[in-house]
Amino acid sequence: MLSSKSNRLTEALEEANKLFEKVCRAREAALDAQFLVLASNLGKEKANELHSEMTSFDAATFAEDLLTLMGINRIEVEENDSEPGGFLPRDAWQKVGEEALKYFRRAPTFHYMLGSFKSDPPVAKQRIERQKKASKGEAKQMMPAQLNQMEESHDETTEKEVERILGILNTLFENDPETPISFFDFVIDPNSFARTVENMFHVSFLIRDGLAEIRLDDDKLPIIESTKFRRVGEENRGPGARKQVVMSLTQEEWKEIIEVFEIREAMISPPFQSTEEEMETE
Repeated sequence: MLSSKSNRLTEALEEANKLFEKVCRAREAALDAQFLVLASNLGKEKANELHSEMTSFDAATFAEDLLTLMGINRIEVEENDSEPGGFLPRDAWQKVGEEALKYFRRAPTFHYMLGSFKSDPPVAKQRIERQKKASKGEAKQMMPAQLNQMEESHDETTEKEVERILGILNTLFENDPETPISFFDFVIDPNSFARTVENMFHVSFLIRDGLAEIRLDDDKLPIIESTKFRRVGEENRGPGARKQVVMSLTQEEWKEIIEVFEIREAMISPPFQSTEEEMETE
């Protein structure tokens, strides 16, 4: 394989390239990497055995020829070894560059032969501690109060909305106590799915507190009625007799209910509309 006339190394590399396309595991990739390391070592040994014009490469001979190209006479150099400043002429590397330029189509990049210039280590910057401990303490003290205010405000808003919906339900029963109110007609807002979910949420508090109840009519459809207008002789359901269930409603079901029940207007008006009507009445 190390012989210059043998192509076994090239054939092995080509076969490895074909097998690499089928690699799908980490272990197989590791074996491929080990093979590349081995192949590169064999290629290095094979390159060292190459001969140029039946003459092996000799680093010492090459160095002698390079110095001769630079214009250095080895005999004179040996006699003047004691002189300071080295033995290379000032234009020695310039001659090498001009000769090398003949064999390169682009200018070589500039770099330092002995590394970059020596620089001093960077000066460490002093850290300046910012005085924010007091402000953080004040923020931590204020956060619980703010959260409490937000919770209280949310509870008050929910309570007011439940009372408002109860007032709407009682008003509908006062106007027409004989006509049952469909649960879907009451809570569905055809213009807003979010408002529909909020209405169902607030109505659940009325059912929980016994201020309203839901039952099925003759067609097995849910109807809602206020317990304030319960007829005399009807069953009085106490807190223990009430049952609560979890009801889900998707946006597709919401659209289907609107089409089936032909709901065109919401019975429960949005809160901001009610506020505007009260202001106009005042």
